[in-house]
Amino acid sequence: MATPDKTSDAPYELIYWPGIPGRGEFVRLLFEEAGVSYTDTAKSGAGAVPAIMGYTNAKNKGDASNIPVFAPPILKHGDLILSQTPNILLYLAPRLGLAPKEGDDLYKLNQIVLTLLDGFSNEVHETHHPVAVGAYYEDQKPEAKRRAKSFVDERLPKFLSYVQRILDGEASGDGPWLHGGKLTYADLGIHGTEHAFPKAIQQMRSSGNYNGVFELYEAVKERPNIKAYLASDRRATYSDGIWRHYPELEED
Repeated sequence: MATPDKTSDAPYELIYWPGIPGRGEFVRLLFEEAGVSYTDTAKSGAGAVPAIMGYTNAKNKGDASNIPVFAPPILKHGDLILSQTPNILLYLAPRLGLAPKEGDDLYKLNQIVLTLLDGFSNEVHETHHPVAVGAYYEDQKPEAKRRAKSFVDERLPKFLSYVQRILDGEASGDGPWLHGGKLTYADLGIHGTEHAFPKAIQQMRSSGNYNGVFELYEAVKERPNIKAYLASDRRATYSDGIWRHYPELEED
């Protein structure tokens, strides 16, 4: 006999840092596109940081049902507590109609999402923290300059080319979407890099080599729910999070 889903009517709670989009933005975009309500500690004022610290404190060992989390974003859904961005997305997307509930296509979408998070989130972050995450950017600027050049010259074109290959493939289907001819949560995974490296992205746009990628990017921004979210005060502006714009990192 199947176990009843105790979370089916529970509210969704996102626990994330205030003031920056960060990795929590991938989760927010999924919620916004799906049109479901959720709470976000990033908008809770002074309570945001204490909420995160309560979950990540070294003394927090979880409970009988949940293991402790390492870092935000954190999702609380009923009694369930999850962390790690791709893990949260893989949990939410099938429930919110942005991925199949089961089958091979779910894991194919996850493969795309993991790659997008590598290229357009993790590697972007490492351009300004190439030596140590805990050290200030100002303490590793020469290394950041080298890392940014490698990212712009080598890694960014490689990731964009991969996304274009997906779009050019038969499995992409009709329309601008990455898989199956319809929007899925994988399509929400490209953002922020244009803010961090505007010159590089403009050059990539002008090259004509990645037209499908940029058509996808613009199509996502025009989705009614996403468009409304981007224009709202619920959306934090890019600042000192993952996607930072340091003009000197694009100078020759």
